[in-house]
Amino acid sequence: MDYTAKLSDFGLAKVGPQGDETHVSTRVMGTYGYAAPEYVMTGHLTARSDVYSFGVVLLELLTGRRSVDKTRLGKEHRLVDWARPKLNDKRKLLQIIDPRLENQYPAKAAQKACSLAYNCLSQNPKARPLMSDVVKTLEPLQSK
Repeated sequence: MDYTAKLSDFGLAKVGPQGDETHVSTRVMGTYGYAAPEYVMTGHLTARSDVYSFGVVLLELLTGRRSVDKTRLGKEHRLVDWARPKLNDKRKLLQIIDPRLENQYPAKAAQKACSLAYNCLSQNPKARPLMSDVVKTLEPLQSK
């Protein structure tokens, strides 16, 4: 496996004016599974909404699963619902780390990455870290 992450777009957009229209639609649009809960509820995007979306991508990297998997049942259908309760419990991390990694990773780095994902995926936007703090957390893990 290459393990090189490539980010392009979370699919969040607003419909622009068409024809003689002069107003932009505020209808919520986005990729299910990546959009922050407050964005889904209010349609307002913030930097903290982006942190949530990044947390979903980080969770995909850690677990090897997609944000939404219609082939899985119950809570396993939506990655965040299934994994977030396990992210802060060191005893449950092995249940969620991608088994294809075959334990070939530093355990402490995995714990820190899982803890970061947990914080990024907080329901409370104010409890999510700033992206600058996310970078500060991830940079030391790169060399481990």
